[in-house]
Amino acid sequence: MALPYPVIALGALLLGLLVGVLGYSDPYILPWFMIFTATTASLYGLGWGLLASLLSTALLLPFPGFQPLAVALLLLSALLANDIGQSLRKAHFKARALAHTQRLLASALEGLPQAQNRKALLESLPQSLAALGEGGHVGVWVPSPRGFRLLASVPPLALEEIPPTGVVGRAFREGKPLYIPDVRQEPSYLGAPGHQALSELALPLKLRGEVVAVLNLERDRPFSPEDVGGLSRFAQAVSLHLDRLVDLEERRFLAELSERLQSAATLEEAAQKALALLLEVLQLESGALWEVRGARLQALAHQGVKEETLLRVLQEGLPYGQGLAWQVYETGSPLFTARYAEENRVVPALKALDWRTFAALPLPSPGAPRSRRVLVVGQRAERLWCQAEVELLLLACRTLGLGLERLAEKRRHEGVNRLFLDLLEKPLEELYQRVLEEAIHQVPGSEAGSLLVLEEGQYRFKAAVGYDLPALQSVAFSPEDQLLWYGLGEGQARRGEPRIMSQEERNIPEISHRTAPPQIIDTAGRAREIQANLCLPIPYKGEVLAYLNLDNLHDPRAFGEDSLQVARFFAAPIATLLHEHRTRHLLEEAALTDPLTGLPNRRAFERAFLEELKRAERYGYPLSLAVLDLQGFKAINDRLGHATGDLALIKVAEALSQERRNGDRLFRWGGDEFAALFPHTGKEGALAAAFRYARAIEALCFQGLCLGVNIGLATYPEDGTAPDALLTAADSRMYQAKAQGLSVLA
Repeated sequence: MALPYPVIALGALLLGLLVGVLGYSDPYILPWFMIFTATTASLYGLGWGLLASLLSTALLLPFPGFQPLAVALLLLSALLANDIGQSLRKAHFKARALAHTQRLLASALEGLPQAQNRKALLESLPQSLAALGEGGHVGVWVPSPRGFRLLASVPPLALEEIPPTGVVGRAFREGKPLYIPDVRQEPSYLGAPGHQALSELALPLKLRGEVVAVLNLERDRPFSPEDVGGLSRFAQAVSLHLDRLVDLEERRFLAELSERLQSAATLEEAAQKALALLLEVLQLESGALWEVRGARLQALAHQGVKEETLLRVLQEGLPYGQGLAWQVYETGSPLFTARYAEENRVVPALKALDWRTFAALPLPSPGAPRSRRVLVVGQRAERLWCQAEVELLLLACRTLGLGLERLAEKRRHEGVNRLFLDLLEKPLEELYQRVLEEAIHQVPGSEAGSLLVLEEGQYRFKAAVGYDLPALQSVAFSPEDQLLWYGLGEGQARRGEPRIMSQEERNIPEISHRTAPPQIIDTAGRAREIQANLCLPIPYKGEVLAYLNLDNLHDPRAFGEDSLQVARFFAAPIATLLHEHRTRHLLEEAALTDPLTGLPNRRAFERAFLEELKRAERYGYPLSLAVLDLQGFKAINDRLGHATGDLALIKVAEALSQERRNGDRLFRWGGDEFAALFPHTGKEGALAAAFRYARAIEALCFQGLCLGVNIGLATYPEDGTAPDALLTAADSRMYQAKAQGLSVLA
């Protein structure tokens, strides 16, 4: 083990004295005193070396053989040793300072793994480094909307926030350590009340390359280069540990999120569980998960919302275009802000509460032109979003999007199963509306819709959502009309292939007007408002039983490949349902059809008359009624036999059908009486139609015996408003026509 230098110096001094006492002459004593002088000068500097040379001279004087040259040699020893020892002393002091700093930093680093999260780690730093801020303070500052906020400090400071213009702000912006040896020379220095400092060291702490905090040390003496270097490396180590903590937090979070999604039975339950976890991890106040349903964003789940005005918004949904969530839906880009009220598209109820921190992110929806769901989180107070939080939310949205799609698929299957169970035993009219409502609920992008079903070779509206169904039911479409609207051809229709039409690509009103009267399809059908349409043919064994139309009245890009997939999923089960109910309907129709002529019978007339009269009352259009009694039929039946009489009735039905205008409805009243309904037709139009029917019947002859007819007309509302009043008026006029020998009487 090497001897310490002070021991060597003292030993040399004692040995020199011992040699002199033993009687040796000066040449033998001097070297020991030179060693003492040189060692002292080397260790403690020139001043102490000169004192050592004077002491050595004084001790040499009593011994025999003293030479003045010895004094010069001692002084020379002090000078030479000082020059050599100066660099050694610097290295020694530097080593001691470095060792001291390293011990403190090593102790501080040992405490880093004990922190459970980023906030705890940052808060622990001032206490860990308190010794390095002796005579000043150690603090951790985090960015705030107005500058920087003090997270933790040793000793405590009376200052909670500082503007972004000081040394801390410069280090934050530049992203590198900033050392100010003399803060008195620094114009941007911001002194803490009650603390006198000479030097300041600001160390940015980074998370995934982004500065998230500044470790700031001030004290009343300069920091050594060793201190600055060691603390800079310490800040780098803290940054690496912050990255590690974030990675661990993300892995734990994603594992927990996946577990919660797997445990959820419904879309709403999954959304609620995921939202609660997100707010807990990010330490945010509240949030909501929105789903786009036609013209509104509807809340799948919400958390932390207590204000009555906001709860009302969540219950009613967000109208199309209102709020930043709709902006995210349209752009597909996430949005983060700490100044919500200053944004262009805000929810008035949220702005009124002075809401500030807000984030809205789209959840991925495979195959969709736009995201079908939007996540919204935030808090009332201002809070700057760091990159790690942004990345965590993006990861959460990807995981959440996939999990919700799985549950959405499950919901679709359950919806169709419920449809079968609910409707197999219910009336056909309920089936139509229920099928349509379920399709609008399930097919992404749907807002409104209609169902047209094939009856007697024509397609008629049987259900509608968002449209005036009674008015639309006055319109019928031929198969050719429907193929024109569908646009993909008969082959695709018979395969049940859905198609999408957008107002951006084709003029929807123009196509609608080619298949239906504009005055009806523009008002009752809102054709000019439709921005996107998904048309689904519903075939069964090569015949298209129905066309399901799903519409969006706001967004031309509402439908996508995901919409087509769900529509295809609906086609087969709906076709089966419609076929089963159509079979039942045919049996019901048989009870309402005259077996001889094929025309609807009196029961069918009574039902149709009430329906048409209700529509006429509701929409204020006229409705005319005709009662027809054949003349000459009894003679044909008596003279030529019942077979010829039956043939005569069949020919009358055929003649009437040939003369029927689009919309007229014909019935066999019973015996040799017939009836007709003329929707949207006043007295004048009904007279013209009745005369055509009379001429057609009068042209029928059988073996020289010709038929005639007496027709009585009544019109709503001038001849009455009640069914009995109108029937009585028409029947009375028919008898008057017979008495007066007239074909038609109105």
